[in-house]
Amino acid sequence: MMVPVALLLLGALTAVMGPRLLARADWTDREPVVALWMWQCVVAAVLLCCALSMTLSAAVAWQAVRGHVFARAPRAVVDAYALGASGPWAATVAVVLACGGLWSAAMLVREVVRAGAGRRRRRAELLLRAPLLPGEEPVGGRLVLLEGERPDAWWLPGAAPQLVVTTAALRRLKGSQLDAVLAHEQGHAQARHDWLLHCSAALAGGFPQVPVFAAFRDEMHRLVELAADDMASRRFGRLTTALALVELNEDRGVFGPGPTPLAHVPQRVHRLLTPPDRLSAMHRLRLTAAASLVPVIPVLVALVPGLRALG
Repeated sequence: MMVPVALLLLGALTAVMGPRLLARADWTDREPVVALWMWQCVVAAVLLCCALSMTLSAAVAWQAVRGHVFARAPRAVVDAYALGASGPWAATVAVVLACGGLWSAAMLVREVVRAGAGRRRRRAELLLRAPLLPGEEPVGGRLVLLEGERPDAWWLPGAAPQLVVTTAALRRLKGSQLDAVLAHEQGHAQARHDWLLHCSAALAGGFPQVPVFAAFRDEMHRLVELAADDMASRRFGRLTTALALVELNEDRGVFGPGPTPLAHVPQRVHRLLTPPDRLSAMHRLRLTAAASLVPVIPVLVALVPGLRALG
């Protein structure tokens, strides 16, 4: 049971230290794409620790599982794991972790189904407010123009993704500001940010008592907006993108003293107007490589006895 316990401890350590280190980093707002990747690697490492611990605990507890896991392993490798010394908690740990995995999958399915139902409802509303022309078929990337008094724009993902813009946004946005808003929404679509949001919401909803998953969800909502802002600003300029954000949100009270659901908008505008102090390409590469190694550590821990036996 030493390796399964070590994996659980490693997962707990990653879940505690990963968010703290990322919260203290001063570069995450400047490099949201790298920060998104690092958060995914931290969560993947935690989940991988649990999956490997479950597999090895089940191998300790049940001979049938052991035969499948170590079917082609040399005898020395099997002996190195000391699977015969089954502790009383092996089966319990395996069952608890398996239930956690099934619960995670169920929460993800629920989130995807719920999001799909919401998209279908919104798409039906769009067809009522902006019906297709006779003979027109819904196609991906279709631009939908809605009559509306509030300036707004959003991307509706799905089998036939749609970019929706209100007439108030067309009247309010000037020059390249509309292009910047469209580029922002297209950035979400190209990076498939909707799946990141679904996965983070499923983990946070399924395990509300696990802080790393709640932090993962909150940071995904914030970082995907920053990443899309960067994509728009690279094409149309930081000032243009910031002014477009102001024009879209100034009537919603987000720039007032009180808290609002869109309280992140002023921070996004300030970030765009602040002269960028980006990391060097080499620094970004090192951070990305370091993050990529995080999920590899649980695999190495799980393989240590086998590697020692083969060595």
